[in-house]
Amino acid sequence: MVRKLTPDIGLIEKLPVRGVIVTSRSQTRDFDFISRFFSPAQGLAEDYVTGSAHCSLGPYWKNKLHQTDFIAYQASERGGIVKIKVLDGKVLLSGKAVTILKGNLSV
Repeated sequence: MVRKLTPDIGLIEKLPVRGVIVTSRSQTRDFDFISRFFSPAQGLAEDYVTGSAHCSLGPYWKNKLHQTDFIAYQASERGGIVKIKVLDGKVLLSGKAVTILKGNLSV
């Protein structure tokens, strides 16, 4: 259901929030849970892979699954795997990153 979801981006854009996370337990053994993140208010109908969303999802799934280490999949068009560790009030993320913008600041 998460993968096939077709959200009303115009309606989400009207919400007084930075974004909307949709998540579910994974149906495969490869991942603990999957998610998607919609953030039209920030100019992104759907973010490819969102670290900040997984910082919220880690503690959420810790309470649901009673574990501290997860392998998650963000099921966007490009998709990506995020490894999560919830430890002592911190959320540690790891995975492969893709540079989408590079620049220099001059003062």
